[in-house]
Amino acid sequence: MTFIVHAIFVGVIATSFMDFVALAQKRFMGVPSLNYAMVGRWIGHIRKGRIIHRPIGQSPPIPHEAMLGWAVHYLIGVVFAAIFLLLSRPEWAQSPGLVWPVIFGVATVAAPFLVLQPGMGAGFAARKTPKPWIARLRSVSAHVAFGIGLWLGAVLWVAIGGS
Repeated sequence: MTFIVHAIFVGVIATSFMDFVALAQKRFMGVPSLNYAMVGRWIGHIRKGRIIHRPIGQSPPIPHEAMLGWAVHYLIGVVFAAIFLLLSRPEWAQSPGLVWPVIFGVATVAAPFLVLQPGMGAGFAARKTPKPWIARLRSVSAHVAFGIGLWLGAVLWVAIGGS
């Protein structure tokens, strides 16, 4: 049970930090962030047997798609955190360093490159978008922020006496 609580805690902190960075980039640099309603639309259509869209914005809306998209976003963050914690050495969890979670965060960019972007009609690694390298850099940036968030979550876990 402690592992599950640990994973949820770290995953929510990491995902929240990722969202905070996206919000700051949008506010101060005008960088648009991912529309999680479209993620919810994609998930909703998977239940109906449709996985690939060309593009997702032209597919019919799903009831409560924004709420579904945000919930899936945080669920994925918790699952990634659990995987990260399972792969981490116990010593790391007691004294978290920054390098390992950032490397792991960068590795998680495989999910949008290989699954989400193709499914939503943007192609492998956003190759069908108007500026694929900009989209790729934004994805990598978001996942670096997630990695930093994993570290922050682990540091906070230790600070509050989690075991």
